[in-house]
Amino acid sequence: MALTASTRPLLNDFNLPSHSKNRDPPILRSHRTHFSNPSYLLSFPQISSSFSQINTQSRCPLFKSMPLVPSRKLNSKVRATAAGEEAYQEDFSWSSVILPFVFPALGGLLFGYDIGATSGATLSLQSAELSGTTWFNLSAVQLGLVVSGSLYGALFGSILVYPIADFLGRKRELLLAALLYLVGGSVTAYAPGLGVLLLGRVLYGLGIGLAMHGAPLYIAETCPSQIRGTLISLKELFIVLGILLGYFVGSFQIDAIGGWRYMFGFSAPVALLMGLGVWGLPQSPRWLLLRAVQGKASLQEYKEQAIVALSKLRGRPSDDKVSEKQIEDTLVSLKSTYGSVEESEGSIFEVFQGTSLKAFVIGGGLVLFQQITGQPSVLYYAGQILQTAGFSAAADATRVSVIIGVFKLLMTSIAILKVDDLGRKPLLIGGISGITLSLFLLSAYYKFLGGFPLVAVGALLLYVGCYQISFGPISWLMVSEIFPLRTRGKGISLAVLTNFGSNALVTFAFSPLKELLGAENLFLLFGAIALLSLGFVLLYVPETKGLTLEEIENKILK
Repeated sequence: MALTASTRPLLNDFNLPSHSKNRDPPILRSHRTHFSNPSYLLSFPQISSSFSQINTQSRCPLFKSMPLVPSRKLNSKVRATAAGEEAYQEDFSWSSVILPFVFPALGGLLFGYDIGATSGATLSLQSAELSGTTWFNLSAVQLGLVVSGSLYGALFGSILVYPIADFLGRKRELLLAALLYLVGGSVTAYAPGLGVLLLGRVLYGLGIGLAMHGAPLYIAETCPSQIRGTLISLKELFIVLGILLGYFVGSFQIDAIGGWRYMFGFSAPVALLMGLGVWGLPQSPRWLLLRAVQGKASLQEYKEQAIVALSKLRGRPSDDKVSEKQIEDTLVSLKSTYGSVEESEGSIFEVFQGTSLKAFVIGGGLVLFQQITGQPSVLYYAGQILQTAGFSAAADATRVSVIIGVFKLLMTSIAILKVDDLGRKPLLIGGISGITLSLFLLSAYYKFLGGFPLVAVGALLLYVGCYQISFGPISWLMVSEIFPLRTRGKGISLAVLTNFGSNALVTFAFSPLKELLGAENLFLLFGAIALLSLGFVLLYVPETKGLTLEEIENKILK
């Protein structure tokens, strides 16, 4: 969840499939992550938590597995991969990768901003003195629709993008997301009535669904492979920063007449900046070559466009011979991997067959468990737990959310620094173990340790911290790595849909479960589910550190 951009050497980012290993050295591992979960509106935890993970993406490089192979003549450093093989790591300039990272990552920031801003906006909207409207007296259902409107839009967006992601391409998908963010934010800010306000919320949510899919795909396909995991993880930081920005804007506008309009409307200029920035970026070279191999465009034309795009992404002249050689090698590799147009284009249902099904069980299982291990419930009790430890009653929703947001920021940074050193699986195992322990401690607190509030505070921080180094970023990193090339776009769309769908289910089941079981047994149930998820990781989730996408597809999935 962090940000930063930069460009490494050439196209270390493009890896050669295993069948070509004898011709060219394997390249660095591919990294990718999707967004961890930001904290939700504590005022409306059941609904707001539905946004938490999407990550979208996200996380989501369809073409990452496309091999853009660097020449042996390039200045490279050699290091060992997790698989015990040598990988060539070229020098690169961070400056050339900044813009192709920052502008797509603004899609994550706008997603996080909506979460943070909605908290204060709903308070302003319901105030007879401050709303500036005659329809401020909203029912519980109407208020729930205002809060969750963007969730419904994001759910629909993730369904919409499933069949059309490859047709749109990464750049156009991001441009459409920025347009929806801009229109949705503006319509919401100027809404004359509740109906128009809800329309604006849904349009904004559509932007979330597209951005959480397109941003990690574009970043992963265009950045050098040795920093791919770092950048996709860094993007998660943008979500948390967006949440904190939403709280910050809300705190300044909460006492203004019609302040909710400013809170929602602040997203519009940021969306405009995102759109203008993405407009100036090149297409993903991998997407161009994939479409050419699929017979969707002139091979020669798209090959030339891919050379120009790659040269621009690496800060080289448009007729650079190194870029031309890399594109040529990638094209040869693609043609040998997929002998026909039919083989290069996965069907709509292929995600549920063969190696793609195995990938979906792994990736879909991770994003499912990240939702059903109780994060909404833990955040729901955060204010109460911190107040029992001595925080004043006034320091509830917003202040508690900021505290948790800053802590999430810190723990996410640790995950970003360690994911390429320790690997994916160790972080998952360690983090989920901590999550399980924290949930059992919270259950014990509400059962018989009520006189020891520091136990609850410690368990709360343990849960948030362990979540941010495991389920939060690593689930989406695994999702973006595990799917085969042909079904990667559709597979990630399905993972986003699974994420939002299960989040919505947990959200709406929260209240009845709390009434039926009580806090102590609810945390006990979530602890048992976390224990099951630990077993799932131990038995089914592979370690992908240091492996190229082709090696993951050929060695792990097959």
